[in-house]
Amino acid sequence: MKNIVLIVFMAVVAFGCKDKAEKTQKEMESERVAEAEAEKPPKEWTVLFDGSSFDGWKEYNKEGVSDNWKLEDGAMVFYPPTEREEGAAFNLVTEKEYTDFILSLEWKISEGGNSGVFWGVNETPELSEAYQTGPEVQVLDNEKHPDAKNGTTHQAGSLYDMIAPSADVTKPVGEWNTMVITINHKEQKGSISLNGTDVVDFPVGNEMWNVMVSKSKFADWDHFGKFTTGKIGLQDHGNMVSFRDIKIKEL
Repeated sequence: MKNIVLIVFMAVVAFGCKDKAEKTQKEMESERVAEAEAEKPPKEWTVLFDGSSFDGWKEYNKEGVSDNWKLEDGAMVFYPPTEREEGAAFNLVTEKEYTDFILSLEWKISEGGNSGVFWGVNETPELSEAYQTGPEVQVLDNEKHPDAKNGTTHQAGSLYDMIAPSADVTKPVGEWNTMVITINHKEQKGSISLNGTDVVDFPVGNEMWNVMVSKSKFADWDHFGKFTTGKIGLQDHGNMVSFRDIKIKEL
């Protein structure tokens, strides 16, 4: 009987040692993986506009960039045409598409001006405007443009017609504003920072996003906000606007 007990005891000890060894091996493997991840270089910024050319950009549903967009002092500046054919638009979009990213740029709006920054733009001949697919972060003269009087969800830094900025932190007209837009479908989160202040947080790519859109002017737009992957866009809203230092970090 004593021999049987001893054998069982030794078997349990041996099994425990083996189990411990396996756990230790798994722990060591996990540590190696964690160390390898930590040693990977951080994601780098990609310059989308360096101030010297329109490389990587084009007008929506067109080839190239028209003379309405000019390069001045390291910025791209939109001059609205004095005469415009009905339906003509000069929105800029990136040639490349993006899914999860941090977009950083500076904008300067003209007095009484209106513009915007899009993401998730699906460029297709069937749709004449970038805003028909791409959600917009508002660029605006909050003091003198009438759209600012249509509610805070139309003011600068807002997720247009959906979420108002927590504060008006815009610089006076004629000064540069720094804006950072984060879109992360993996975490189903988006955010907007304006001049160093986090002003908007919002859901993306889930039912909460759909509910938010359903309560906006875009509720019945078939293609709006439907594209997880799309182009970055800069809006022609008929007013002079400038952009510079545009860069992106893919997540």
